[in-house]
Amino acid sequence: QVQLVESGGRVAQSGGSLRLSCVASGNIVNIYTMGWFRQAPGKEREWVASINGGNLTAYAQAARGRFTISGDITKNMVELQMNSLKVEDTAVYYCRAGDSRGNYWGQGTQVTVSS
Repeated sequence: QVQLVESGGRVAQSGGSLRLSCVASGNIVNIYTMGWFRQAPGKEREWVASINGGNLTAYAQAARGRFTISGDITKNMVELQMNSLKVEDTAVYYCRAGDSRGNYWGQGTQVTVSS
C-alpha cells in the first residue's frame, strides 16, 4: 500500500506565495514521476506540474512562470512553490506519484486565495 500526504495548503492573499509539500511512503516500486493536480469547486481535476526521475519538469499553462515544482522523487518527496497567487488558483491540490504498478493519490490540501 502506498500513502501520499500533502501539506502546506492554507488561505493566502492574492499576489502572495505558498509552498506545498508531498511525501509518499509505503510499498513504492521504481517511482518515476511525481506531480501536482488541482480541483476547483465545480470543475474537473486538472494537471498542474510534474517532475520525473531525471529532474525534468513540466507545467500546465496556468502554472508556467508562477509555480515551480521541485523535489527528489528517489526520496519520494516533491514540493510546489506557488508565487503570484491568483483567486483562480483556489482549489484542492492533490499530489500524485507514479511507479511501475500504477498511480497513487494523496487526500489533497486546500488552497484558498483571497482577493
